[in-house]
Amino acid sequence: MITILCSGSRGDFQPYIALAQELKKLGKAVRITGMREFETFVKSYGIDFYPIQVDFKSLNVDENMLKEAQSADNPLKMLLTFNKMKKYGLSIANEFYAACEGSELVIYHPGCTIGYFAAERLGIPAILASPFPMHKTKEQTSVIQYGRVKSTPLRNIISYEMLQGMLWLASNNSVKYLWKKEFGGLPKNFGKPYERHKDKKHPAVISCSNFVFKRPKDWNENIHQYGYWFVKEPTVYVPSKELCDFLNSGEKPVYIGFGSVFHKDQKETLSKLIIDALAKANKRGIICGMGKLDNLPSNIIAIDSIPHSWLFNRVAAVCHHGGAGTTSAGFAAGVPSVIIPFANDQHAWAHRAYDLKVGSKPITIKKLTSDNLAEAIEYALQDKIIENAKKLAADIATENGARDCAKVIVESLRR
Repeated sequence: MITILCSGSRGDFQPYIALAQELKKLGKAVRITGMREFETFVKSYGIDFYPIQVDFKSLNVDENMLKEAQSADNPLKMLLTFNKMKKYGLSIANEFYAACEGSELVIYHPGCTIGYFAAERLGIPAILASPFPMHKTKEQTSVIQYGRVKSTPLRNIISYEMLQGMLWLASNNSVKYLWKKEFGGLPKNFGKPYERHKDKKHPAVISCSNFVFKRPKDWNENIHQYGYWFVKEPTVYVPSKELCDFLNSGEKPVYIGFGSVFHKDQKETLSKLIIDALAKANKRGIICGMGKLDNLPSNIIAIDSIPHSWLFNRVAAVCHHGGAGTTSAGFAAGVPSVIIPFANDQHAWAHRAYDLKVGSKPITIKKLTSDNLAEAIEYALQDKIIENAKKLAADIATENGARDCAKVIVESLRR
């Protein structure tokens, strides 16, 4: 049994589901471990799930702190938020450790470093699996600084120190707590485990296209990046008649949705802004994830959550918050991006889309107006941007990151 330790929102789980799907194809028994609220979602893909028997509600997680985490728009704010979040890891450390018991190999998200130390204690391999590039390199800036500072070899290394330091800050306390309580002291070699890939038995795997961020030449040879990890949907999605009729009733609409970073208290202001922007750009639109919206004009429809792999191929452009998963889905669909970053690594994906000439210039959520959103939509729908987006999608389609990383993992077990 291979156990994958995961954390985050629904979108954070998707690349790990894709990796699990490919491991199953290679004949491995695999399960994903995470908070119980994701059990139905993960199992819908035919992947076994080991539920951590808590959720944000039972942990009494401060909702204001979650909002801070989703709006931390600079590294200092991110650092302070990660420091606040670390106490919640103490409540689930023993369950994550228990999930590792009986496994032949542990794969862990960079926010679940307990997987590395649990595997070491249990005498089994551990593999770091990251949803974004996170290993030190002089060649490019990390996802928390990309587009914000000028790239130099020294600044780049420092930016990865910062990224790894924040991820470690969020998870090391749970390791300390459990080891002192259960084993009487800290694990040997206690410290950030992110650069410990000395041989082919202990590789790291990354979900990222080499056509988006090329694999750095100065990475250790045991760090593998072969493309995005895209989920294969278990069934063909059947849209509502209302959505089908809307899609067939005119030119392709612009998709606008902000995923889990959207809060209900933003609904009235943000929906009005979007409606005004679409009117100024003279475009049809699909607003996703804001619930029911009253008195919408006939050129706009509101929908709930929907598979990006189905919808993005049917729209003119995708406007979103810049989460890594949503960004990669937009790139793969071959449509232009309009990215409105709220926090964290979203700024990096927004800047990268612009630098690759497949999207408009980033507009932070704090500076968003109906005028600049309309301008961004018009910019993204230029012929040259549309052609660039199609070319990037064709390049991404030549990769199969989940399959090739799964092969690396199975090969590490053979060794």
